[in-house]
Amino acid sequence: MVANIMATESAVATAPAAPIDEGGQGVAGRVSASVPGELRRIPVPAHRYAPLKSHWMALYEPLTKELGLQVRMNLKQRVVELRTGDRTRDRTALQRGSEFVQAFLLGFAVDDAIALIRFDDLRIDSFEVQDVRRLQGDHLARAIGRIAGTGGRTKFAIENACRVRIVLAGAKIHILGGHMQVRLARDAICSLILGTPPGKTYEKLRRVSTRLKERF
Repeated sequence: MVANIMATESAVATAPAAPIDEGGQGVAGRVSASVPGELRRIPVPAHRYAPLKSHWMALYEPLTKELGLQVRMNLKQRVVELRTGDRTRDRTALQRGSEFVQAFLLGFAVDDAIALIRFDDLRIDSFEVQDVRRLQGDHLARAIGRIAGTGGRTKFAIENACRVRIVLAGAKIHILGGHMQVRLARDAICSLILGTPPGKTYEKLRRVSTRLKERF
């Protein structure tokens, strides 16, 4: 089935812009009158190409079944193409689908990224350690280590306390969650980058967690 969905290089080369339907076959002129035809191309980083191939169906099904989008992988250009079609009923479908795919390509698990399709109040905040403090070499490595913690303990503590998901990709940090939750998580991470001891950060996270529980 995956072979039918993911276009071959030769097929993409001869018709790179042609949409495909849910069965992986070419279609023409099948754009809903209610949603203007629109196409998005999402570049796939080299290091995420293999994970994308492995999780293709997990991404493909919600994009087509829940959002009504036409989807294909353009192997020549190495982009995921999303297009509105006659099953697209929501004008935000293309944007939400793009955010879902982009979240996966940033490193979020499919089960976490799919929340961007189903909830309207979520976002991704991305920044780098150097945006907070200019560090290099061992100093940069230690800052990243403080964010992760031993065995990922600090990262998990921030995720659980702030109700977010975090991806550490080298010096890049991506946070997925609601607006307030993302801000709280970013504040905690920035404190660690600036040198705040983990113990002090844990204490602050406990207060944050209590406050969120009372609020929600």
